[in-house]
Amino acid sequence: MEFTEEQIVRYSRHILLKDVGVEGQEKISNGKVLIVGAGGLGAPVAFYLAAAGVGTIGIIDGDTVDLSNLQRQIIHFTADMGKTKVLSAKEKIAQLNPDVKVNAYQDLFTSANAFELIKDYDFIIDGTDNFPVKFLINDACVLAGKPFSHGGILRFDGQTFTHTQGNVCYRCLFNSPPPPNAVPTCSQAGVLGAIAGMLGTIQAAEALKYLTGVGELLTNRLLSFNAKTMDFRTVHTRRSPRCPICGEHPTVTTLIDYEQAACDILSHKNNS
Repeated sequence: MEFTEEQIVRYSRHILLKDVGVEGQEKISNGKVLIVGAGGLGAPVAFYLAAAGVGTIGIIDGDTVDLSNLQRQIIHFTADMGKTKVLSAKEKIAQLNPDVKVNAYQDLFTSANAFELIKDYDFIIDGTDNFPVKFLINDACVLAGKPFSHGGILRFDGQTFTHTQGNVCYRCLFNSPPPPNAVPTCSQAGVLGAIAGMLGTIQAAEALKYLTGVGELLTNRLLSFNAKTMDFRTVHTRRSPRCPICGEHPTVTTLIDYEQAACDILSHKNNS
């Protein structure tokens, strides 16, 4: 593709990078990333991917903007309350970078639509706040051979890793979802708003690294941090031969819609 003079200026800081250059920016501009959840994690991911010039960004979320979201979901403004999150996000991206095509899906990510949603995208972002959807994203991506970035935040803590084919998946680390209500969600336990931005920008960086082929992805490594102490920890991981989906004898061969926790059933949020 040929960049216009305006685009060369817009993406000049990428083009100046020795490891990115014009060729890398072309890869970004041709890239397609699906973000599951337009909330705490999905908001900064969407902003940074749009600013970087990712050609096509898909956003799926079935929720609407409410006042409690604004403490951390920075893509939504006070005037957006009551508006669908996907429309709110699409409007902000259009203002930030008109180069970017946004596919807005006002829907829930379920076993019925998962494969259809992810099939045309190069990289998937897990920006959800509940275990059933996190396992569903993992299973759909593993079965379809799609790379994705896992992200999770709660209180002052965050964790993330990246899955690519043949490397550790979410079920290698966490075999199955905990029982409903066994682990609190952000709506129950709270979350420091800024850590959504901290983790979301890491996930955005992983997506850009995947598209450009620059650097080392967070594969086979679980990165976690605590904002109280600003301690960051990386745990090296290995694929589990007993993993129920990517192990030697897989037992998960189809997608499963696990039961939602009671607080999530009310709104079935796909966001943090």
